[in-house]
Amino acid sequence: MSAVWLAARAAVRRRRLQTAVVGIVVGVSTTMIVVALGLLAVSAGPFDRAYAQQRGAHLAVTYDRAKVTDAGLTSNAGSSGVEAVAGPFGQATVELGAADRPRPQPMTVVGRTDPAGPVDRLNVWQGRWATAPGEIVLNQNPVLPGRFVRLGGQLTAPDGTALTVVGRAYSSSRSADAWVTPEQMTALRPTATQMLYRLTEADTTAQVQAGEAEVTRGLPADARLGSTSYLVLREAAAREAASYVTFLVAFGVLGLAVAILIVANVVSGAVVAGFRHIGVLKALGFTPTQVLVVYLTMVSVPAIIGCALGTVLGNVLARPLLSQAFRNLGAEGIGVPAWVSVAALLGVPLMVALSALVPALRARRLPAAEAISAGSAPHSGRGLRVQRWLSGTRLPRAVSLGLGLPFARPARSAMTMAAVVLGVTSVTLAIGLAGSLTRYERAEARTGAVQVEVFTAGGPDSGSAEDEALLRSVPGTRYVLGATEVQVRQVGNTEQTMLRLYKGDSAALGQQVLDGRWPSGAGEVAVAKRFLVQRGLSVGDTFTIEGGKGATQVRIVGMVLFNETETIIADWPTAALVAPDALPDRFEVRLTEGTDAAAYMEAVKKAAPNLVAFPPEGEEEFVVIVLVTVTLLTLMLAVVAALGVFNTAVLSTRERRRDLGMLKSIGMTPGQVVVMVVTSMAALGALGGLLGIPIGVAAHRVVLPAMANAAQVGFPSVVLDVYKGPTLALLALAGVAIAAVGALVPARSAARATIAEVLHNE
Repeated sequence: MSAVWLAARAAVRRRRLQTAVVGIVVGVSTTMIVVALGLLAVSAGPFDRAYAQQRGAHLAVTYDRAKVTDAGLTSNAGSSGVEAVAGPFGQATVELGAADRPRPQPMTVVGRTDPAGPVDRLNVWQGRWATAPGEIVLNQNPVLPGRFVRLGGQLTAPDGTALTVVGRAYSSSRSADAWVTPEQMTALRPTATQMLYRLTEADTTAQVQAGEAEVTRGLPADARLGSTSYLVLREAAAREAASYVTFLVAFGVLGLAVAILIVANVVSGAVVAGFRHIGVLKALGFTPTQVLVVYLTMVSVPAIIGCALGTVLGNVLARPLLSQAFRNLGAEGIGVPAWVSVAALLGVPLMVALSALVPALRARRLPAAEAISAGSAPHSGRGLRVQRWLSGTRLPRAVSLGLGLPFARPARSAMTMAAVVLGVTSVTLAIGLAGSLTRYERAEARTGAVQVEVFTAGGPDSGSAEDEALLRSVPGTRYVLGATEVQVRQVGNTEQTMLRLYKGDSAALGQQVLDGRWPSGAGEVAVAKRFLVQRGLSVGDTFTIEGGKGATQVRIVGMVLFNETETIIADWPTAALVAPDALPDRFEVRLTEGTDAAAYMEAVKKAAPNLVAFPPEGEEEFVVIVLVTVTLLTLMLAVVAALGVFNTAVLSTRERRRDLGMLKSIGMTPGQVVVMVVTSMAALGALGGLLGIPIGVAAHRVVLPAMANAAQVGFPSVVLDVYKGPTLALLALAGVAIAAVGALVPARSAARATIAEVLHNE
């Protein structure tokens, strides 16, 4: 065994380039495998992982302080089936206004001593926790856009109480809109008490309801004001995360496939390239089994080192990637599960050994003389017919020789090309997703159509009949669309719904209609696809809403492009049925060509002091996260594919070193050597690009609708139509670029080798 180890160690030291190639490729591929498996594993249940990490409440119950005492609630907290309890916390609904808000907003404020605790641990992601009266912490999802008061800004209650914003936190339980100290809550005169429970069994609605019955047993029947089950939050979060999961799974599968292909190609190629070394060992007296063990050891040593480093790097890269993708769930530091690292540390070396075993077994059976002769160059018959045909063309000699090289090792070339195909597929898919998501976001946000948003300074229901006319009189106004919202309830559904009434230029500024038509008559409404899916409705159906004047039957005449699940859109004639006295209290404005938006907002301020103008909200964070994540994953896949090409080029130049020496001796210049080697790989890249583009386009046609269906959103057909002529032309060059970059370094190395050095080595 000592002789085997000494021979293997000597081979590792002598063949430094091969050792480095195996180690680097296995390391980078392991990184890709860890990231890919991590994406697949975490994508399986992101909400449950984040909720467990934050110790989210399975049940949040609000009680009437006048009907039950804190002591009574605490004594009931030890009921069977309850794992942990937080509370009692004072709770109040307070209308809070700010200088940089267009209107006061009612907010559920809770008094808590600190953000930790056995239930609903808050993620304080900016600033600090409130520690003294007069301070407040706002509940804000770290990735969702919105206008929020800056740190250090003040919110003012109706009684004049000023609260300074000292931090932003996020509750995965959605337990409050803001938090203050218990002392400050006492000053706000709370009317309710909040209790948060984690149950031992909470997988089904029946189990949560049973837990609620236990914790409220013995309390006055009218003491409970309301409750929220975490199952409702999980269902909503599943819709939000479903879009991420779809494309993460797609790139995870691509990453696994590329990594496995490259590792198998590199290791098997390294064994084939070592046939001559194996023959020498046999000539020295090593048995066939010893030769097999030597070569498996020689390949496994750099592979194990690369695997260990790749596992560490994969965890480092995956952690921020996963945290960013699922940060909207409120948890920080979502990392790769431990089993993924264990699987990589065990599985990748096993894959390397299996990849090396087949060619090593072949070498084990070869006689010493044949093994030695096999190491110099490929068999002369391989690709000879293609080489002869190419030599008869008018192509430059370096190009024709390069085009014939892949046929010398067809199996190796096929695996290399397969990796390039997957790399081009990922690039094509990434460009398609980027283009589609950008188009969708612009269409949903009505970018270009709505350039200024205007609110009435007094808040909801503070509009006047003159507001629209004042806006239209401001120079630069082209279209104006006024709106107001009325809270209603769909009969048969417990969720509150907002009826948004539009008045003005809805044809120019309204949401895009995906199915049906825009509502125009009284009692006609339009909704989002998610509204239809969750309620089992279709365009043409009718339902009844309660609110305003009473019950009103409405008919769905259109499905429009927007993502507000609990919002119904109607034109102004419907206001006569629900809220005849309503007036628009917010406006969307499109400007005439050449009008400066900032100057226009100043003009609105001067012409109508009761109106406050803002620029429209920026790009959705979801789109930014998806684009960043897709870009990172695509770069990783492209790097791994380029390393596969690099390895193939290295092996090809090493195997054909005698041929290269002969070509140089008859006048081939170093530049022609570079052209020959790069051409051999670029040919594989070009073919891989032609095959990868249609696969990537097909994947885009599958992944994007799957993302939309998972998120329950509709999109226009133009969102899919992102591949134009110039884009396809650039994508066709992606495979060539990947192959050329991978082949350039070994090509230059082969070009620098002198004739004497090559022939001396032979």
